[in-house]
Amino acid sequence: MTPVDTGLQDLKRRYPEWEPWLAVVQEILSEAANPQWNAVVPVRTEAQQDKVPLLAGVALALEKSSVRRVLEQLIRIAHRSGTPKMATLEPALHAELDILTLFKASLCEDTNRLKEIATVVGADPEAFRAIVALLPVPFLQAYNRRWALAIAKNWLEGYCPVCGAWPAFTEVRGIERSRYFRCGRCGGEWQAHCLFCPYCGMTDHQELVSLVPEKTGSSSVIDACKRCLGYVKTFTTLQASPAAKVMLDDLATVDLDVAALEQGYKRPQGSAYSLNVTVTDNGGAWRRFF
Repeated sequence: MTPVDTGLQDLKRRYPEWEPWLAVVQEILSEAANPQWNAVVPVRTEAQQDKVPLLAGVALALEKSSVRRVLEQLIRIAHRSGTPKMATLEPALHAELDILTLFKASLCEDTNRLKEIATVVGADPEAFRAIVALLPVPFLQAYNRRWALAIAKNWLEGYCPVCGAWPAFTEVRGIERSRYFRCGRCGGEWQAHCLFCPYCGMTDHQELVSLVPEKTGSSSVIDACKRCLGYVKTFTTLQASPAAKVMLDDLATVDLDVAALEQGYKRPQGSAYSLNVTVTDNGGAWRRFF
């Protein structure tokens, strides 16, 4: 079994009521493992600029039919759950969607644009956003696999140096207790500093707190900022979680998210950085290579 398979089985055992959603997550992680996505990762020739994610300003060429295939499969699996909100997604299977515009909006975490598209389709905005948020994950993980080594060694920002997303959590690794932020979208990692809020940059220890929920023990804490009211889950671990498993690790610690929300803390919505990417149709080039 791969770490992803093990993680999925563990979540299904702990949260059997999540089975419908975990089926959707399993589908997108299986798609993300498809090496076909490596073929559409654009070439880089320049070093990373200060404070600029590697994906910013990139021109992507994707095959419309392949992106649509992924979306339709996710919607079909979600629709099987039978929940009222997921049932509203069915019309999207027959709508005249501009699939590349949708992909770009999801890639850039443009919540307003996604809400507009959901309204036009007639889908529940929350359910639509949850499904569409997964659409760029295969590309993002392929991009991280290809360009992770190009991350600037002096990257000090709170957002992902690969795709510009806010961190899903922090890992405190090994006996050295090195701290790394992890991205729940591309699976990327970057060095994190102790007593630092990734959202507003706060470094004053009097404005930063660590909450330890009773059930988790000292190995999992919530690092929160009293100024911006943001929080990051922090785990003590022996080694880094595989990039493909970061999304599952985030889901597996939802109890920490609940505890943070109960204390008045929350994660920021949307992307931390405006990517300004261009997405065009590659005219079926994938089929010429695969």
